[in-house]
Amino acid sequence: MKTVSVEASRSYEVLIGRGLLDEAGERIRAVSKAETAVIVAGDLVRPLYAGRVQATLERAGFRVLVYEIPHGEQYKTLETYGKLLNDLCDNHITRSDVLVALGGGVTGDLTGFAAATYQRGCGFVQIPTTLLAMVDSSVGGKTAVDLPGGKNQAGAFYQPLLVLCDPDTLSTLPEEQYRSGCAEVIKYGMLGDRPFFDSLRLPVREQAEIVIARCVSMKRDIVHEDEFDTGLRRLLNLGHSFGHAVEKCSDYTILHGEAVAIGMAGITRAAVARGLCEASALDALLEMLRAYGLPTGCEYSAEELAAAMRNDKKMTGSTMHLVVPETVGKCRVLPAPASELTAWLRQGGFA
Repeated sequence: MKTVSVEASRSYEVLIGRGLLDEAGERIRAVSKAETAVIVAGDLVRPLYAGRVQATLERAGFRVLVYEIPHGEQYKTLETYGKLLNDLCDNHITRSDVLVALGGGVTGDLTGFAAATYQRGCGFVQIPTTLLAMVDSSVGGKTAVDLPGGKNQAGAFYQPLLVLCDPDTLSTLPEEQYRSGCAEVIKYGMLGDRPFFDSLRLPVREQAEIVIARCVSMKRDIVHEDEFDTGLRRLLNLGHSFGHAVEKCSDYTILHGEAVAIGMAGITRAAVARGLCEASALDALLEMLRAYGLPTGCEYSAEELAAAMRNDKKMTGSTMHLVVPETVGKCRVLPAPASELTAWLRQGGFA
């Protein structure tokens, strides 16, 4: 088992190891004195793993409730969030109890936001079951739901008590979700670790624990320096400014990781066109994305995507902070006026 310690407004550990799912109760009991644990699970994940987690929580002395939410970004809404809060209230959950997010990024984001706001804050634990959630969204304390105008527009920074990553759960992950997670893994290589990027020529599946630990460690270091996303942490948005716009234009039929892949390819093309990035970095990125079966473009126009970007939470006034690659393993944040977004997108290969 690998352990990554995160130092933030609440310090906690990310545990990575096979079989951790069956140790969840004792691990959570070590960080929580709660009487009741509420497992919040996606409808696809619940039949696979909720029973096992419930059994281990009960062995650790918790009263356990299980709450199911529908899967998919289109359900990460105020309506779903409100229903969860009402259910917690109806079942007399108190702020001393603990919520357990069991599933992918949508489940983690929504459960974390509920934990941050229910009775002004209760404890929560992340048990991610997707690669994307393990390497990225379960760590760092960003919680949110989407609004009709954009992704993650209502949320809070709220750190978990514990994160448990059991790579065995990846065995039931659909192929498209696996590929989606690989996009975030590739992102970390592009951001700051060329040797790690090169190591991804060996499939992620064959080195899952090493890959998860490396990504979590990189994110840990950035969150330690900038927990509230005002400077250095913006680097983690590589591919996300364009990618979130792609997601929104597709009405979230394009998966988050697929959109991030499209966004990384687009921003790197634009950076090369502007003389900001080595052409060899674009070649290496496109080769890696294609090796993992990830898309590098989409059908949406530069104008459509720019309109979606103007509602992005990464806007500061009329300025978007774009994460721009210079080479594999080195990126920088570059302010771009909203008036220039269409030009950036066109240079990124969007018609």
